Order: sequence, then C-alpha cells, then structure tokens
Amino acid sequence: MDNTTNINTASLPRHLAIIMDGNGRWAKQQGMLRIFGHENGVTSVRTVVEECARLGIEFLTLYAFSTENWSRPQLEVKTLMGLLIKTLKKELKTFQKNNIRLNAIGNTDMLPDNVKQELFHVIQQTQNNSKMTLTLALSYGSREEITAAVKAISQQVQENGLAIQDINEALIDRHLYTNGLPDVDLVIRTSGEQRISNFLLWQIAYAEFFFTDVLWPDFREKDLHEAIACYQKRERRFGKTSEQIK
Repeated sequence: MDNTTNINTASLPRHLAIIMDGNGRWAKQQGMLRIFGHENGVTSVRTVVEECARLGIEFLTLYAFSTENWSRPQLEVKTLMGLLIKTLKKELKTFQKNNIRLNAIGNTDMLPDNVKQELFHVIQQTQNNSKMTLTLALSYGSREEITAAVKAISQQVQENGLAIQDINEALIDRHLYTNGLPDVDLVIRTSGEQRISNFLLWQIAYAEFFFTDVLWPDFREKDLHEAIACYQKRERRFGKTSEQIK
C-alpha cells in the first residue's frame, strides 16, 4: 500500500482513460475567455501524467480534441491548435524525464500541418520510452473509428477473399486506432457531466466509470487518487457472477 494515498499500487487500472471536461466553465467562473481554461487545463494534464507514471499505470489515454470539436468557433480551434504545439514542445522534457512514450489516435490527417509535424516529432523522440504510454485522442471520434474499421475489413473481404467467419473481435481490434492498446479499465470524466461523448465506445465495453464534479483545471493528484480508490473497491465480473469470480 502506498503510504501517501489510500490506493493499492498493486491493483491499479492498467489502462486509464480521461474525458477532460470543464475548461470553458472554469474560465467563465473566473470571468475569462474559454481559452484561459484550456491554458490552465495543461497544468492538470502535466500533474495527472506525472502522477500516473509515478504510480505505475501503464496506459493513459486523454480525450484532447474530438471530431465534433472542429465545429467550435474557428478562433477557439486555432487557439487550441497553437496551445497543443506549445504544450508538445514544452512537455517533451517531461516525457523523457518520466520515461513516457507519446502516442496519438484519431483522424490526425485533419490536424494542421504544423501540429502534425510537432506531434509526430515528439512521438518519434519518445518511441523507445517504456514506463507508460500516453495516448492523446486528437480529432478523434469513436463512431468514425469503428466505421473506418468496418470499411477496411469489408475491403479485405471484397479484394482478398477474407472469409466472413474469420471476422472476430481480435480482427476488429487490429483495425481500430487503438491497435496495440489494452481495453480500458477505468474512465474518469470531470465537470459533473455523465456521458461518453463518442469516446472509445468499443474499448470501454467493461470499463468502470468515475464521474466527478471537479472541473478539469482544478483536477489534481487527490482527485486522481479518489477515482482509483473507488475503482479498487468495485468487483469487476466481466459478465460472470460474484461466486465465479471468487
């Protein structure tokens, strides 16, 4: 047991996914523009990433920018893209210091060229790091991801003679953006909202959920610990009965 927390570091979620929500509302409470919330949310990202690595969580996925977010006011989108570049440049040292490998999922072709350039530079620079894999969901939408997988598999059936009976969960897994990542164990959503928002619909089939009223810019280690402690109190049955698990 980690003496500094009430969580058991021997039974951590292997894959933690976070829907980082509440930046805009946090800024509004401060009487500021939405981007002020996004800027302050970067501090929470750094805090959570470093603490997850310290605890020993192997995979952390952050919902950074959805496909639906492209429909936001263009000034906000442009500012967010600039903030992403700035953050990637600044946090490369953090990733190297903590032995963190950066990964990205989503329709990254939609990202501006300068964002893609910096993103793939950091991914390349951290590719040999092995303590934790940090995945940024950028221009990501789960329905789009699943649709793309169905199209790719259908093309294999049509062109390569893939037999229908050979289509299984493992094959679908391999055609998702998250190929190579384990299923999600715990999903945290901040800001009091209780919905999935088109995030990892396939991968969270048996995930536990933790919803908190804390707005993302205020989310800190104690909030992360609370979510993990709650997760560790739950019985994960994966469709079986309690007696079968025991």
